[in-house]
Formats: sequence, C-alpha cells, structure tokens
Amino acid sequence: MIKIKKQKVEPILMETYLRVIYNSTGSKIFKNLYAKVNGKKTDITQNGHLSCAFYVSSILFLFKLIREIHATVDGTAKDLRKSGWKEIKKPKLGSVLVWKEQRNIDDNKPHKHIGFYIGKAKAISNNSKYGYPTEHNWKIRKIESIFWHPLIK
Repeated sequence: MIKIKKQKVEPILMETYLRVIYNSTGSKIFKNLYAKVNGKKTDITQNGHLSCAFYVSSILFLFKLIREIHATVDGTAKDLRKSGWKEIKKPKLGSVLVWKEQRNIDDNKPHKHIGFYIGKAKAISNNSKYGYPTEHNWKIRKIESIFWHPLIK
C-alpha cells in the first residue's frame, strides 16, 4: 500500500486577492444585479453602467473582507469600516479607492466610484461605458478615501 503524506496547505491571501482582481478585467459577471423596485424586477446596475460597488464588494465578500455584497458605494464604504478597514493617506497594493462624486454624462446624476489600487499609479474598477472592470490610471477623478485592511499583506 502506498502511503500518501499529508501536506500542509496555507492559502496566500494577498497573492490570491490581487490575482483575482487582475483576472477580473473584462469579466461580465458583475454586469447585472436584479432587485424588485416598487414591486418591479429591475437591473439596478443598468447592464453594468453602475456596477462598481457590486464588483468591488463581490470580490471583498469572496475573501471575507466585508460582511455582504452591495449595490452602492456608500453601502460598501460603510461595510468596509465595520469590517476593520482603515482609511490611509497613500494607496497600497490592493487597497480600495473611493472616488468623489461626479455627474454622469448619460443621466446627469452625481455618482461616486469605487475600485482597487494595483500599483504603479494604476487601478481596476468597473468601466461604466463597457459594463465590466478595466485597468486605468488611479487618478481618473479626485479621491475621496483610500481603505486598507491589515489582513492584506
């Protein structure tokens, strides 16, 4: 009989977390989030146009870094604070960025934005034009807050 030696496997949170963020670019899985609004089924992310919070909170929830998945930036930021995330002054690899409100060209309504800092002045967030996450300069608009969690190291 062949005896198989038991191996000690320890997941590496930071490396896996970053790889999931990098690999999410172009993914359409965060494009639609349905809810009943006044009793009517509605895609509250408008086919990916407003999916940034759904995207970020889904990844954070996957790694148990927040308590639930959210449809809004404010709801996600509130959960970040409750889940042990701290505001920092300068972004670190894997930190969560919240951009200030800006009027949307399509509906002329103000919207905040949220995404991940991936280093070298780059971020990944949902692209409202395409409806899926893309890589871009992290200073696409003014930053409101930067969040960091001590478990990501």
